[in-house]
Amino acid sequence: MILMMMIVLLVLLIITTLISTTFYYYYYHVHHDEAKAAAKQASNLPPGSFGWPIIGETLGLLRAGWDGCPERFIRERVERHGSPLVFKTSLLGDKVAVLCGPAGNKFLFGNENKVVAMWWPKSVRKLFGSCLITSGGEEAKWLRKMLISYLGPVDSFYRHYNTTTMDLVTRHHLHSHWHGKKEVNVFQTIKLHTFELACRLFMSLEDPHQIEKLASLFNILLKGMIQIPFNFPGTRFYRAMRAVTCIRKQILIIVKQRRLALDRRTASSSQDLLSHLLVSSDENGRFLTQTEIVNNILTLLFAGHDTSSVTITLLMKTLAQLPQVYDQVLREQLDIAESKAPAGELLQWEDIQKMRYSWNVVSEVIRLTPPVIGAFREALVDFNYAGYTIPKGWKLYWSALPTQRDENFFPNATNFDPSRFEGGAGGLAPFSYVPFGGGPRMCLGKEFARLEILVFLHNVITRYNWDLLIPDEKIEYDPMPTPVKGLPVRLHPRQNSECQLSVK
Repeated sequence: MILMMMIVLLVLLIITTLISTTFYYYYYHVHHDEAKAAAKQASNLPPGSFGWPIIGETLGLLRAGWDGCPERFIRERVERHGSPLVFKTSLLGDKVAVLCGPAGNKFLFGNENKVVAMWWPKSVRKLFGSCLITSGGEEAKWLRKMLISYLGPVDSFYRHYNTTTMDLVTRHHLHSHWHGKKEVNVFQTIKLHTFELACRLFMSLEDPHQIEKLASLFNILLKGMIQIPFNFPGTRFYRAMRAVTCIRKQILIIVKQRRLALDRRTASSSQDLLSHLLVSSDENGRFLTQTEIVNNILTLLFAGHDTSSVTITLLMKTLAQLPQVYDQVLREQLDIAESKAPAGELLQWEDIQKMRYSWNVVSEVIRLTPPVIGAFREALVDFNYAGYTIPKGWKLYWSALPTQRDENFFPNATNFDPSRFEGGAGGLAPFSYVPFGGGPRMCLGKEFARLEILVFLHNVITRYNWDLLIPDEKIEYDPMPTPVKGLPVRLHPRQNSECQLSVK
């Protein structure tokens, strides 16, 4: 009996020893190795600070924009940490690595869908849902391919149609909102104009009351985009969510009406972007769902008017401040206008190609003040950059402003000099000028915006001169750069411009 008890105790001792040894091995070898690896990775993170819990350094980024100097957020941290090529921070609840300079731009643009992927803060994803800007991989490629024929300079029908339509709508706008007025608030009227253009070209919506109502809702949406997504009454995000719900309901009605019209053949498949989305499929015959179409129309209506409104407003501010630049743009545009006289024919695509100096001026405006100052990516894998480890799942941020105002790439960077763009942007240092992003995710509407801006510029400068009523008006970023009072101007109609206001 005693012998049996001794054997049992020996067996238990052996089992206990085996368990203890296994646990010891796991904890001190496997777990400890994992802990050591995590500690090593943490010690090799870029320099920087995560700031406050949850909000991180978000308020610092927003405050710099409200003060009209968004690049200050990056510049201060670059200087504080010894001019690194990358630093860490926390924005909108996520850990973020900020990549600086052309090298950072090149890395992010060149590694799309390999090392990094497009990412937007939770507030943007909640507002826009599944659409072009929030999708990735093959889905994003298909959407871009579907849209490029309409928004890009590829299809001759669309580029000529868009040019003449934009010219016609612009003439109507100037006649309705500028003609006979002594003063105009540029940003307010331009936003209505560019939104009307987007509504007309994207979904053939022409009802001014419906357009105005939608424009008001989009203004609320814009203010709630880059916010911590606290969805309770009183917050900007809450108001934006309510606004986007109303927008979706109105777009859905239009989509259903158009689908019915296409089935009955009372609408054309080439009528506008909405018809294009409804009739287009991928190589496997898959069509966009109704929800996907609504989300993408919503996204394109937003992207198709806000950035252009900002650029046109800042362009008019610049031309009022720089008479020599104004005069040179005017000469170029008058030459084109005279080629259309005396009948006042609508602009054609070929006329846009003659506006070389005018586009150099626009390019310099958006070099100094890009409408979109940056964007986000997400790390798909752990990777090393500039000697530091960026963990999988971290967010990455790039900004156009610090590079485009860098003396190393743009001598006398604060001076307005359109000659920088003679011969196009190809002569600049690679990835130093990135107002439209780059790589597979370069702004899809770049050519659409160019057309929209130049058509408006042609019409307004051949009809008016203008003075700034607030010459030193402050520019704030909320989230896009806009004059705080909307750029009020005093108009001076050009002699004999009345004949040019004819609307065909």
